[in-house]
Amino acid sequence: MAFVRFETDTETRNKDQAMEIGGTTFGTITIDGKTYEHDVIIRLSGEVVKRKKKLSKKYYGTSHVLSKDEAKFVFESGCEQLILGSGQMGNVHLSPEAEAYFAKKGCKVVLQSTPEAIQVFNRSHAKKIGLFHVTC
Repeated sequence: MAFVRFETDTETRNKDQAMEIGGTTFGTITIDGKTYEHDVIIRLSGEVVKRKKKLSKKYYGTSHVLSKDEAKFVFESGCEQLILGSGQMGNVHLSPEAEAYFAKKGCKVVLQSTPEAIQVFNRSHAKKIGLFHVTC
């Protein structure tokens, strides 16, 4: 006897179905029911990857300033909008070089505290990338 598994809408995602960021607490972010305990990048494809903070730390000694090197890692061709969650208290910001890089690429940057940025991400219909800092 063969068993057939029927997948429900909550188990699979259609190509056009948006991801859902459920929320954040200090040190965590929950995306599609999975909780991450580190900063994340949500790619255009919906893939969630760990942020490469060292690309900024090597220049500024902190991950609270996004460097041009990190901006190049984050950006993908076709991205219209970067939604940057700047932390629970809003401590992350772009370096002038990163800001210029995104402007040159025609990518609008929305910089808000992580809780506010999550709301923007969930509502946005743009071709977007999310970068979310989960602590301060």
